[in-house]
Amino acid sequence: MTDTSQPATRPANPRFSSGPCAKIPTFTLDKLNDAALGRSHRAAVGKAKLKDAIETTREVLGIPADYKIGIVPASDTGAVEMAMWSMLGARGVTMMAWESFGAGWVSDVAKQLKLDATIMEADYGQLPDLSAVDFATDVVFTWNGTTSGVRVPNGDWIPADREGVTICDATSAAFAMDLPWDKLDVTTFSWQKVLGGEAAHGMIVLSPRAVERLESYTPPWPLPKIFRMTKGGKLIDGIFEGATINTPSMLAVEDYLVALDWAKSVGGLKGLIARADANAKAIWDFCDTHDWIENLAEDAAHRSNTSVCLKFTDDRIKDGGAFAKAVAKRLEAEGVALDVGAYRDAPAGLRIWCGGTVETSDIEALLPWLDWAFNAEIAAQ
Repeated sequence: MTDTSQPATRPANPRFSSGPCAKIPTFTLDKLNDAALGRSHRAAVGKAKLKDAIETTREVLGIPADYKIGIVPASDTGAVEMAMWSMLGARGVTMMAWESFGAGWVSDVAKQLKLDATIMEADYGQLPDLSAVDFATDVVFTWNGTTSGVRVPNGDWIPADREGVTICDATSAAFAMDLPWDKLDVTTFSWQKVLGGEAAHGMIVLSPRAVERLESYTPPWPLPKIFRMTKGGKLIDGIFEGATINTPSMLAVEDYLVALDWAKSVGGLKGLIARADANAKAIWDFCDTHDWIENLAEDAAHRSNTSVCLKFTDDRIKDGGAFAKAVAKRLEAEGVALDVGAYRDAPAGLRIWCGGTVETSDIEALLPWLDWAFNAEIAAQ
């Protein structure tokens, strides 16, 4: 192929959005036929499905038996806010941010809760100094920066004998990365990310240390009903057994159950990680052989295997933001890559979702089109 000729092969599924993400490869609407539609979520059938969602999540992710898992409102955002509003203020707090969503948690703690937090920030593509974190404080961080494509490499920087609790936003990490549960006291994620579920439902996972904090500390500010996890100083166990705070979508519950079953069929967590790793590696290898594009993550050990963020580096590009948007527009117009523009607050570039529901063959089919779109846009300048 010449620089301007179109590739012969197209991705079978061009959906590379970073949320809501691609559905499982085997998805069809008839897989939802067993949904408890028109039934109360408090009826036996509804309770059973919600309990199944919780316990199958535990099974696939390897969450310890003494950790509590709850289905909560408002996706991952609701789960993170629930944890921060319910638990912070008992001791000092360290807020960590290296992308848009982490920066949002910093803003909420400083401006809404008005806590005098230690703020550790890094530019897009970098991590703060993990060795400098004070674990005598509570620590809030994202495991994987969805809008920067930068993740923490492991949990070794978190001490086992920490005094504070860790609150980890893991929404683009859960089901694609190996989360060390003994280092995480509160972990949150949403159905719409790695398993391609439907939006609006969040998950919150509490360690025994987190439960102890909830039962021993009452924050000085009022808590909305959807944030309350305790009553009379005791954890509301029903929340963690399928008795949700508000009414969930039973159609979305069924969709999540179907996705969890698919996850088990591809090897569970190990299989999902392997699929994401293969997808991301295909893009990394492409970057290694093309001098006009790079991973936004500066350290290879910190590269995300789900939300792979890329930047254009060619000196011929006159307006980086306009160029990246034009490339994404060309790819969408050809129907080969949908929703791959960088997040609105992130540096100009592309963001290609590589979670386990994406097929490596589709990533491989996309990459020649990326080459084509780049050269076509260079020629059009």
